[in-house]
Amino acid sequence: MNRIHSTAIIHPDAEIGKDVKVGPYSIIGEHVKIGDGTAIDSHVLIDGWTDIGSNCRISSFTSIGTPPQDISYAGEETRVLIGDRNVIREYVTVHRGTKKGGGITTVGSDNYIMAYVHIAHDCSIGSHIVMANAATLGGHIKVEDYALIGGLTGIHQFARIGAYAMVGACSAVSLDVPPYVSAVGNRAELFGLNIVGLRRHGFDKTRVQKIKRAYNILFRSKLQLKDAMVKVIEEMNESEDVQRMVEFIKGTKRGICR
Repeated sequence: MNRIHSTAIIHPDAEIGKDVKVGPYSIIGEHVKIGDGTAIDSHVLIDGWTDIGSNCRISSFTSIGTPPQDISYAGEETRVLIGDRNVIREYVTVHRGTKKGGGITTVGSDNYIMAYVHIAHDCSIGSHIVMANAATLGGHIKVEDYALIGGLTGIHQFARIGAYAMVGACSAVSLDVPPYVSAVGNRAELFGLNIVGLRRHGFDKTRVQKIKRAYNILFRSKLQLKDAMVKVIEEMNESEDVQRMVEFIKGTKRGICR
């Protein structure tokens, strides 16, 4: 049974699942879909063509699905798609996509998004990600699963953050951060592997050693990066983690943090 406060404003065409809570003075727009068991606190705005999954927790003063901050946007039907079991804290903003950027901003499942985080248009956010207070994503950014982004960090549009990577607080990230690494600074530089994060996620010693060997060849040897990738593939091609690192680097458009 839904628990919708009498002061909440919900468009009659919005689709509200079962056992949904909507707090005082929240506004839910015409094209919004809310999944079962999601709890929306007071003073939340959810607008545009926005789908939110089940069992999410959305705190007060959050704004989701509003138009992108892009001067070329002309009111097109673009979307926000958010998965299940996400925690979205106070004053978070998630903007819908742009036509030129694919038309959709996506957030996966089981993410913890802290206060004042901004997720701009056309971003693709994976699952099991932690974004600390006031982390800010420009448009068209991809963040892969299990990444951690520290507070007060700004990430340049079109950059990518690899799986299991950790970006330290107060960083400015203008280049891609590969999987499994730790990066920090203005502009962000690599400082080794995210060893603590890998262990917390169940990486055993052998697996970590292979990733560390690949990291040393790629980023600490005197080889050019293209030659280092060839060497890594020749020596450790059986490791899926190493393959992921190499494929990520091959796919860069902005360049890789070094």
